[in-house]
Amino acid sequence: MNTPIIALDFNRYEEVENFLKQFDEKLYVKVGMELYMLEGHNVIKEIRAMGHDLFLDLKLHDIPNTVSRTMAGLGRLDVQMVNVHARGGSEMMRRANESFKEYNPDGICIAVTELTSTNEHMVEHELQSKLSLRDSVLNLAQLTYDAGLDGVVSSPLESQMLHEKIGPDFLTITPGIRLKESQTDDQVRIVTPDEARRLGSNYIVVGRPITQSDNPVESYHKIKAMWEGK
Repeated sequence: MNTPIIALDFNRYEEVENFLKQFDEKLYVKVGMELYMLEGHNVIKEIRAMGHDLFLDLKLHDIPNTVSRTMAGLGRLDVQMVNVHARGGSEMMRRANESFKEYNPDGICIAVTELTSTNEHMVEHELQSKLSLRDSVLNLAQLTYDAGLDGVVSSPLESQMLHEKIGPDFLTITPGIRLKESQTDDQVRIVTPDEARRLGSNYIVVGRPITQSDNPVESYHKIKAMWEGK
């Protein structure tokens, strides 16, 4: 089973370094837009030099040519996972995947369907979609699969449906993971690690319950045990 991915919700590399020094094992971590924009390639190189696997979560969304060229650059960074927005369309996703894997053939390229902060009201009234939130996720996931990508970022609540409708090998990478005693913050579609496992998630992404814990190592192992069903 894949280890939980820790979202490094920090602003500076010094904070990342201090956090990671607490662990004596190989981790799978996620670097998002804020940290990447502030620290650039250096934070990626330093984390990889420590031996950790890395999901670079930039959610690219632009015209196909721009995303394709950007992905070629990301493919040279030696990261294990990258993503784009599925709403960028089939051509953008296809070219992004091809460009990334030209330089990183073993890497995983996925797409974001609907953010875990999205709710039915937003889909209907702000996005003006005739689809329900669940059907919108399925539609975007199907576009992602047809474009040749490895999987999607989605809520754990959609994992079982996506595997049933698209296929068991289509990866679901699921944020929105919380312990029952944790605050939900800005995410509205959340589950616990053991619920995510039962729902069929392939990877879970956990941030604040670990990074803001008084004992991050203990919290990580607690979540990891729940995820592994121990």
